[in-house]
Amino acid sequence: MYYLIRETLAPCGADEIATADVPYVAVLTPEEWRRNRERFAMGIDMDAVLPALSQTRAIVNYDSLTGNIAIPAVGDSEHLSGSFAFALDERGVVFIDGSGLAECIVQAVAESRRWRMPGLERFLYDFLEQIIAPDLARLEQLEQTLESLEAEILTGDGEPVMARLNDIRGDLLDLNLHYGQLLDLGLELEENENGFFEEENLRYFRLFAARADRLRDMVNNMRDYTVQLRDLIQTRIDVKQNRIITLLTVITTIFTPLTLLTGWYGMNFRYMPELESRWGYPAVIAVSLAIAGGCLLYFKRKKWM
Repeated sequence: MYYLIRETLAPCGADEIATADVPYVAVLTPEEWRRNRERFAMGIDMDAVLPALSQTRAIVNYDSLTGNIAIPAVGDSEHLSGSFAFALDERGVVFIDGSGLAECIVQAVAESRRWRMPGLERFLYDFLEQIIAPDLARLEQLEQTLESLEAEILTGDGEPVMARLNDIRGDLLDLNLHYGQLLDLGLELEENENGFFEEENLRYFRLFAARADRLRDMVNNMRDYTVQLRDLIQTRIDVKQNRIITLLTVITTIFTPLTLLTGWYGMNFRYMPELESRWGYPAVIAVSLAIAGGCLLYFKRKKWM
């Protein structure tokens, strides 16, 4: 797919991009790129870049800027995820993608954007903005999930929540890395080392970098929140364990004098007076019950039970 950057993205033919007086956008599969890369005259070999699309990065070449954009899959599958490569110079940008992700983003820009002052910089800004457009709502949803988990921890057992909390923490780690790499990409574009962009239009990349930085700050705050929730879960587990230990201690304390009593009368010496007493056995039972009842009453008064 080929487009010209006019007031909107205007579809065009492959031959038109060489003679057009406005920048172009091309979305190609890796096979199409290998067949047609001479048409773009960027003097680069993307074959070494295409297999490694696990991170977002930009590489400044002598007469072009190349790199990758990777969008992590976080939480549900409703949001875009995947990766693709790109190459650009002052004449336009080429996205190399076999999954259709780049084409989907370009189509979204074409359907939703109309420019008074079209240009390559403005298209790249809107393209990158389209990548992070749903992220604010996604982060708000994650924050609401964390708040519901906190309520669940406070009202019940926190241990079943730990697995869900770890999943969210993993998603936040991926997003933190994602936004950090997007921030680096925006700063690299703003640097404009090869002079591909107009100086007055570099503000677009600065705006994008600032927004990526704010999203990363939100993610870092939510990561701190997950740490607090994990500490809360551990605190409740410790309280639960302390209650169990307290109960075991109370039971042990109650049975210790009873154990002494049974051990004492288990010696069976010949001249122990209670052995021949008619009321010896009931007396021991009564003393045992009195000891147990006294201990229970004492522990309740001390609020140990």
